[in-house]
Amino acid sequence: MKKITLPLTEEIIESLHAGESVLLSGPLLTARDCAHKRICEFLDRNEPLPFSFAGETIYYAGPCPAPPGKACGSCGPTTSARMDSFAPRLLRCGLKGMIGKGERDESVCDAIRQTHAVYFAAIGGAGALYGNAIRKSELVAFPDLLSEAVYRFEVVDFPCIVAIDCHGDSIY
Repeated sequence: MKKITLPLTEEIIESLHAGESVLLSGPLLTARDCAHKRICEFLDRNEPLPFSFAGETIYYAGPCPAPPGKACGSCGPTTSARMDSFAPRLLRCGLKGMIGKGERDESVCDAIRQTHAVYFAAIGGAGALYGNAIRKSELVAFPDLLSEAVYRFEVVDFPCIVAIDCHGDSIY
């Protein structure tokens, strides 16, 4: 299993191939569809975002509250297709990695190739496993969205599969 340190670099992205198992360690953002919609509203109004997507990896998840002694509760992936209408635009804003579950539509696959990014698949039903890989959680934007707000996690050995690589290859 390949160990990857976030943030992703061009060299790392180039080295990844569909079907590879990886362990991600480092910072990543979380956001689901409500946050994506709000982000695109900011972009539509030409307003600055409360954070930058440059070089970031985003995990499509809504974390559960943290139990005592933990940074986060259960935090399983959500269905990535719900973000497909937003993903190409965010990739053009500098987003380099996405983590979720399920297939992506052709516009997202094209944008991944064009922007030299990567999509990782996480295991549905493994929220407790992913919650245990989160060492730190910080609210970044949109606190009114509660679990759908944007958070920055620090993860260690977060297991994923390279689902769509920058070369256009896919496990789907």
